[in-house]
Amino acid sequence: MALASVSRSVVKKVLAVETAEGAGALVRRSIGSMNLRNLTPFLMLDHFHVSKGAGFPDHPHRGQATVTYMLEGSSRHEDSAGHAGTIETGGVQWMCAGRGIIHAEMPVHGPNVPEPRGMQLWVDLPKEFKMVEPSYQELGPESIPVAYPNGPGGNVSIKVISGKSHGVESPVRPLGGCWYFHVSLKKEGAEIFQEIPAGWTSFIYIWSGAVKVGSDSLANEAFHTLVLSNDDQQNGVALTADKDDTEFVLVAGEPLDQTVFQYGPFVMTNREEIQKTLVDYQTGRNGFEKAHTWKSKIGN
Repeated sequence: MALASVSRSVVKKVLAVETAEGAGALVRRSIGSMNLRNLTPFLMLDHFHVSKGAGFPDHPHRGQATVTYMLEGSSRHEDSAGHAGTIETGGVQWMCAGRGIIHAEMPVHGPNVPEPRGMQLWVDLPKEFKMVEPSYQELGPESIPVAYPNGPGGNVSIKVISGKSHGVESPVRPLGGCWYFHVSLKKEGAEIFQEIPAGWTSFIYIWSGAVKVGSDSLANEAFHTLVLSNDDQQNGVALTADKDDTEFVLVAGEPLDQTVFQYGPFVMTNREEIQKTLVDYQTGRNGFEKAHTWKSKIGN
């Protein structure tokens, strides 16, 4: 006997206001801002737009995964472990920083190419994975599987960046539970029900159109992050487009029963671990052996 579909609802709504970051980068930050600080396992969500001459040159990470998903344009990356490549439009890079890495992320600009726009999500790593070796999972746009709940000719498509949707599963295997979907609802009134594991934290970020959640009659407009309820009886979320060409990400993750101590790009579980991380970085050890000798080609 099939379970009834019981939808989550919106419990918090945050407008991501566009602000300048560095020289030439514009960022809409919701998770990680003062309005939405704690949403385990998620640490930060940025919707970025990078103009010519801007970028994110050499910088370190430890203790989290960074998920970069390109909506337009492309971005190059290079790191201290010898890894380099380009994330194209519609492609994703899932980087587990683990015990430490130095990397650069630089947008690609040129004539007749769109300026880079995309999403970067930081996901906290379970304590037992914070000191593993860094690793990457990368998918080009053609390698991300797509679910069509109403058939390929329907008004709904779901790019399954990680997790499972309507019988389609991504090859990405995050450390810790995390499902990440790019949902496109082409026509007003198009609707889906997406299952979400019980007990998981979930949110939606909209960048085009508007969407209604559950039985709510009020539509949620672009550039809002919607935190969803988490009742044991709610086995997913019902979503209905309120405008044509509605697009958003729906992300769900397994909460972590651990504290978060963050110092910039370093995310650990207590003050002592952060102090040790700073010493490791300053002295070039335990994952930061190349911190003071390696320089990227793309960031310099």
